[in-house]
Amino acid sequence: MLGLGLTQIVSAHHSFAAEYDANQPITLAGKVARIDLISPHAWLYLDVTGPDGAVTRWNVEMGAPNSLIRRGINKNSVPVGADVTVEGYRAKDGSNTVNSSAIKLADGRALFSGPSGPAGPVAPGPIAPDERPPAQ
Repeated sequence: MLGLGLTQIVSAHHSFAAEYDANQPITLAGKVARIDLISPHAWLYLDVTGPDGAVTRWNVEMGAPNSLIRRGINKNSVPVGADVTVEGYRAKDGSNTVNSSAIKLADGRALFSGPSGPAGPVAPGPIAPDERPPAQ
């Protein structure tokens, strides 16, 4: 019984390479439709208007809620209706799903939002002391 439960927990968490393509970087500009700060990964839902005026909803996977909050990402800093630009990598399955690395706000601030990336987490600015790797 215990083994079955552990299998379900382990399969619920995935690596970047299992779902996302490091060779397909993407930049999306749109309006925040919803943000869910839930474990194990938070999600941002972005409405992107295409050249034809059609709106497409993109599902943007981010890091763990606790790490995002420490980096300044919360429902107040990235509110519903805000114009943002998301940088990330497309899903291998071709869906409108992205693993984000950064969110740029309309005021120019960039927030590191990624759980991981093709080379692991890379912050766009100074790394907070609790996010630095241990000294060797």
